[in-house]
Order: sequence, then structure tokens, then C-alpha cells
Amino acid sequence: MPTITYHQPSGAARTLTVEEGTSVMRAAVVAGVPGIVGECGGQAMCATCHVYLRPGAEELPPIGEDEDEMLDCTVAERTDRSRLGCQVTVTGDLQDLEVDVPAEQV
Repeated sequence: MPTITYHQPSGAARTLTVEEGTSVMRAAVVAGVPGIVGECGGQAMCATCHVYLRPGAEELPPIGEDEDEMLDCTVAERTDRSRLGCQVTVTGDLQDLEVDVPAEQV
């Protein structure tokens, strides 16, 4: 089964085993991972599930127009590793994903 590891600003990390097709945001919200809010419920209409992808996620589809627009609204600095967790899902090509959770979301 796929896994997602959430690295907190404190250095703590938590790894979740998830069903294929699960988004980074949904898994975090269901499991109560700190720092992932997901106010819009996964519609790419806020930026409260902003994460920084760690190397190994090169197979992900490129950022879409809506996601790109919302990434300009993040509280934490946008970088070339920034993605919205609601738009990133684990699939057959991407079984083990690691993300850094920003220090602030809202």
C-alpha cells in the first residue's frame, strides 16, 4: 500500500499508509496531521493544504491553472517544491511520497 510521510517544521515525522488515489490533504485531515487544514475540502479554492514535496515526486502531473493561482495565496513562502495537498494523490507510479508541512497555513 502507498505511504505518505509528513515532516513537521519541528523535525517530527509521521507516516500514514493510505489507499491508492488518496490525496495528501485528505489523508492528513482524516488522520489529524497537524498543519494541514483543508478548509475548502479539496477543491483547490484555498491554500490551507500547502505542502513542499521532497525529491521522489517527479512523476506527478504538472501544476494545473487553479492550483497555480492558489499557490500564489499561501501564507508560507511558495517555492518550486510547493503544491496543494488536495491536488496531489498517491498512485501506482508514486507509492511513497514525502512532504514537508509549512510552519503556517492560515
